[in-house]
Amino acid sequence: MPVGKSGGGLKRSVVTYDDLLEVALNLRWTWKIEARRLFASLDPEASPGALEWPHQLLLGLGRSRVTQLLNTDLDIAELAKAVVENFRSYDAKSAKTWFKTSHRGQKDLVVAYFAAEYSLTDSLPIFAGGLGTVAAEHLKASSALGVPVVGVGLLYRGTSHQWLDREGRQHEAWDMTSPSQMPIERARDVQGRVVQVTVSLPGRDIQVAVYRARVGRNQLLLLDSAVNSNSSSDQTLTARLYDSDVDIRFAQELILGVGGVRALAALDVEPVVMHLNEGHSAFAVLERVRRVMAQEGLSFEEARSVVRPGIVFTTHTPVAAGHDYFAPTVAQRFLAPYATQSGVELETLVSLGRVYPDNPSETFCPTVFAMRMAGHRNGVSRLHGRVTREQWALLWPRLPLEEVPIGHITNGVHLESWTTSQFSELFASTVDPKWDVTPGDPVMWSKLLNVDDAELWRVKNAARSELVEFTRRRARNELARRHAPSERVTSVTLLDPDRLTIGFVGRFVAYKRPTLLLSDPERLARLLKNPERPVQIVFAGKAHPDDESGKLLLQNMIEFAARYGLADRVVFIVDFDTTMDRALAQGADVWLNTPRRPLEACGVGGMKAGMNGALNFSTVDGWWDEARHDAEPGAAPIGFTIGTEGPYADEQTQDALDAESLYDVLENEIIPRFYERDDEGVPRAWVASMKQSMSTLAPTWDSLRMTREYTESYYLPGLAKVQQLRSGGAKSARDRAHELQRLRTNWPNLAVEVSARTPTPALNGQVEIVVKLGALDPADLRVQLWAASKGVARRPIDARLVERAGAEARYVATIERTGDVEADEIVARVLPSPMHTDGEAIAGLITWSP
Repeated sequence: MPVGKSGGGLKRSVVTYDDLLEVALNLRWTWKIEARRLFASLDPEASPGALEWPHQLLLGLGRSRVTQLLNTDLDIAELAKAVVENFRSYDAKSAKTWFKTSHRGQKDLVVAYFAAEYSLTDSLPIFAGGLGTVAAEHLKASSALGVPVVGVGLLYRGTSHQWLDREGRQHEAWDMTSPSQMPIERARDVQGRVVQVTVSLPGRDIQVAVYRARVGRNQLLLLDSAVNSNSSSDQTLTARLYDSDVDIRFAQELILGVGGVRALAALDVEPVVMHLNEGHSAFAVLERVRRVMAQEGLSFEEARSVVRPGIVFTTHTPVAAGHDYFAPTVAQRFLAPYATQSGVELETLVSLGRVYPDNPSETFCPTVFAMRMAGHRNGVSRLHGRVTREQWALLWPRLPLEEVPIGHITNGVHLESWTTSQFSELFASTVDPKWDVTPGDPVMWSKLLNVDDAELWRVKNAARSELVEFTRRRARNELARRHAPSERVTSVTLLDPDRLTIGFVGRFVAYKRPTLLLSDPERLARLLKNPERPVQIVFAGKAHPDDESGKLLLQNMIEFAARYGLADRVVFIVDFDTTMDRALAQGADVWLNTPRRPLEACGVGGMKAGMNGALNFSTVDGWWDEARHDAEPGAAPIGFTIGTEGPYADEQTQDALDAESLYDVLENEIIPRFYERDDEGVPRAWVASMKQSMSTLAPTWDSLRMTREYTESYYLPGLAKVQQLRSGGAKSARDRAHELQRLRTNWPNLAVEVSARTPTPALNGQVEIVVKLGALDPADLRVQLWAASKGVARRPIDARLVERAGAEARYVATIERTGDVEADEIVARVLPSPMHTDGEAIAGLITWSP
């Protein structure tokens, strides 16, 4: 049989076992419906969970069996041919992508994307929650857009499985997964040698193996300390995600950051742009600085100037517990080798991770280190950006909050990964045949408003039924695991496919308030048990193994269901995974999210569900703070809001008012809207909201938009600036570092005062500002006037130099009248000139008038 290939397609009548194995080892299958359908057709008896391990499915069936199916079953053969051709054409160098089309001249861009977890598939169990989801969505979207991204993470062999005892208390069981079972392979360099890198830890160097997973057009590198030459304890350093042992945690972060950059270098990848997600990956910038020092012969500060514009740091949580803090002695032990390697004083290095650098007793925080070393910083929603500026404003003392250099790019989800296949088929047949190709096109999604109500409702009913069956199957499996009698296992009939179904997924932690629903248990029980309009709740999630209060929250939910005889309609799905996440997002009618504002960074679960026709029901937090304003005036609501923006007197008041709002909206708006049916049994008002929600949310809150924003706002500007600083033997970087050091040395001698203004009772006219320069020159400075109108701050006004006399300079700023304002509401300030900073705020370099 011929095996030649041409033009990215196949020149053969039947594809081979090896072709399918190639597809199974590229995680693009996780979001391609046809590929999933192909693997399911190879073994109709396989469980849905087994279909998350297609490479193992193929290995289990064996070459001869798969070859027989391909040669004898025409439907399978045709589907296999279409899938393989699609994968090959997608991966072809000639394929047109957004990045090639929109930024065709940017061939030097390579982005290294660092994260501690990635939620791509259950067959690669290296995830815990929202950060893993966002990291995975970014890799998928980058692949679709053609943005050259290399992911870097850790390969956790130990997998935690959740189980509940009879009292509903969470416990964890751990098992080990061999890399041979995962859809990964050892990474090899250009000579074909397996890649292994060295990472320094206190008193020793360890070896770290590098594995590779293919994610569409891009790849994900995973680092593993289970190398035979390491000690037995070092071999387990990367075994568990977010290990609570302090030394192991610090070692993991060095392996991820330092080891990750070294792994990239071993594969001949030198990324100018590095995107660090949370402080877990902060030390990647340390190794990047060290490499640039060696390559260009620069000092630490000079190399830091080169590297900074290419570093993007994204923080994903406003909760203090989400950031790591290490005792000074721990940080000193682990960072000592890197201070030596970088030729910098250990105290200098450790001080970069302290809010107050001059306080040696302060803990070391990798988030602080990353904030200081990065050129771009952002939160993951508009509200989170604001909260993050408040949270870390101390790093830029005396700078107005609105100028703290932390922006935001709101998260998004990958539509193809989460939209149910029935919706995909409906959209392709009635909305646009190109839906699969352009899932984020707003014009295309607006056509959804014209879809037949009954058809859309039929598909949603089918998805809800699948969720019910999925939940029953999981419950049966859990009973079987506990060795329950077979008759009890087979008699499980949880939930009802016709009831209004509320979905909830999240970590069981206090600020998420998962038990806000239980504030009035009697009222909730009445709503759930209403014979005319019944409601059911399906929820999932985990408390951290060390979080006893979080475990109690979960136990309270289980106890409520038992106490009120609601175990068949308040159902917890044990052991969070991507299969369960997809089933809940696709099947729920309402997506509940109850965080205490403003502690939710974003909350992507509601995005996934919203793409599948669920209506969000959320507090005014995270992404919903933005999305709830998107509804067209007079159109059906795209979701429902719990409570208000506040402010509240205290947390107890906030919880009480939000709970009351939750019950009122659920009872008086959501339930009636869902159950009001016409003669055809279709809830027209509800379906109208489904349409508005899907057509409004999908084009905006998807990961394609998110990744385009990162590329155009951070990646490309960072690339251009790094190239400019590094050109000509890095002369610009050397000059910049020298000038910044000169500014820092002489800045304490600066003084500024508002000397005089035109004699008018209102804020109007010219204001004179006098600056005592010390050893600095007016060209080094930017002088501005700040004024307030009735207590509201205005934009700063640049002042112009009118005279210099020795070490003193006189400036004038002109302002226009905006109301009666007293003179003491006028202040002046001095900043470094943009020629030294490109307008970036430099901590400590700001002086205000008295």
